[in-house]
Amino acid sequence: MEFDNIECVSTFDGLDDEIPHHIHNHHHQNNPPNPQFSSSKTHNVNVVPLAINPTTSVHELLECPVCTNSMYPPIHQCHNGHTICSTCKARVHNRCPTCRQELGDIRCLALEKVAESLEFPCKYFSLGCPGIFQYYNKLKHESVCNFRPYCCPYAGSECSVVGDIPYLVSHLRDDHKVDMHSGYTFNHRYVKSNPREVENATWMLTVFNCYGQYFCLHFEAFQLSMAPVYMAFLRFMGDENDARNYRYSLEVGGNGRKLIWEGTPRSIRDGHRKVRDSHDGLIIQRNMALFFSGGDKKELKLRVTGRIWKEQPNSDGSNVCIPNLCS
Repeated sequence: MEFDNIECVSTFDGLDDEIPHHIHNHHHQNNPPNPQFSSSKTHNVNVVPLAINPTTSVHELLECPVCTNSMYPPIHQCHNGHTICSTCKARVHNRCPTCRQELGDIRCLALEKVAESLEFPCKYFSLGCPGIFQYYNKLKHESVCNFRPYCCPYAGSECSVVGDIPYLVSHLRDDHKVDMHSGYTFNHRYVKSNPREVENATWMLTVFNCYGQYFCLHFEAFQLSMAPVYMAFLRFMGDENDARNYRYSLEVGGNGRKLIWEGTPRSIRDGHRKVRDSHDGLIIQRNMALFFSGGDKKELKLRVTGRIWKEQPNSDGSNVCIPNLCS
């Protein structure tokens, strides 16, 4: 569905300049599942060991010859002793990539035992992670490592770009043409001439820079239990623990009425669809939005205002609101 006739304009921190925004069709991003490892039937056979160069490290022996990643149990081998990880075993159609012999279901138990005694750096060590982990704990840590790259938070189209926060900020500005603003308050106006034609759409309107951090403002139209609704929410460009240090409020109204939402921004570790489906934001039913718009209810004129602030924990663990100071 095309949305060329939608106008979205914004004012920030009391300024009157209006800024148009581009509208994009709603797409879902499919995150690839983590590979699952399962034990296969083990056969004890006499395998002729290969000659190993004395300078070859154990870490090199644990490197899969196909994907070059570290191998995790079950580690498979052919009758000639060539090893391969369980994921790549299926990819090579059960044929050894080194000697082309059939792999079968032979486990390299000796190499698995060696692996249990080793410690490995996190694969994100080049990004700053100092952790050293036992072989079986490494994957578990890497799935939640604070130094792992972030996925692009742009919600208007599927984007596979990953990186750290400074890189993603530049990517959003240069590649997705997202508006960048400094300030902790905002004022957005959404205008749509035929709002009943919009059933499923996503807008990522602005990235805010305040308190030395970045926040993404989203606005979506979708169906909630067969009822058309609009939803606005904020995401924090950083980890969940850091996101808890901030709060935000959103307000929409008209004709003497208003709705107010206050909450904690979600980390961009959570995809925009996950946030939307959890209803963690300001939700406005379309009929209510048209009532706020006034007139004959045939045109959407919705103004959403908001504010971001930082909280500082007390000694008793509670939070204290820091006044409107933005560095």
